[in-house]
Amino acid sequence: MKYKTFIFDLDGTLLNTLDDLAESVNYAMKQCGFPKRTLDEIRRFVGNGVKKLIERALPEGTDEAEFNKVLGEFKEHYSQNSRNKTAPYEGIMELLHTLKDNGCNLAIVSNKVDFAVKDLRDEFFSDVIDVAIGDSDAIRTKPEPDMVYKAIDELGTDRDSCVYIGDSDVDIITAKNSGMDCISVSWGFRSRFELENCGAKMIADKPEDILKFVKYKRLL
Repeated sequence: MKYKTFIFDLDGTLLNTLDDLAESVNYAMKQCGFPKRTLDEIRRFVGNGVKKLIERALPEGTDEAEFNKVLGEFKEHYSQNSRNKTAPYEGIMELLHTLKDNGCNLAIVSNKVDFAVKDLRDEFFSDVIDVAIGDSDAIRTKPEPDMVYKAIDELGTDRDSCVYIGDSDVDIITAKNSGMDCISVSWGFRSRFELENCGAKMIADKPEDILKFVKYKRLL
């Protein structure tokens, strides 16, 4: 079996978090006197962590004090709002249980703030995903490979047995920087067209397609 470990992005890959993220972003924007953003805009802003999300949402030229105020409002609101509408994509739970039943190691690596990553893992995936790592001051975020390597260490596996799965250009670059294959997914925050333009080689249009890639490579 070539792949023993499957490392997943979270937002747009395992969970549809867009509505909750959008509500928290727009709450923070309104509280601080800035115009709201559309759902499609926020979809395009997600992928590089919460600071970059807020930076992209704010008008160009916003000063640091205002940025920090909006960021603080977002974090406070999202800490209470991260599970209102968020849910696994259709077919995700079946995929994860199939992989787990075949003896695979599963982990989450996300640029979302660490407390939210762990809370969401505990809420939705506690029985199948053992390791969840998010953004903190202690580690560099994706596309740097640090969080991926930390997940591998915590799982007690090796890099040669890993495949990375995500929905964005950031994930494609993260996999490359980590020295592992990447399966991109088109049901998340980026389209198949966008993924292909970013160099995606394997693209799954629904969770069960990941198993087709796996079976094609004689991994299960």
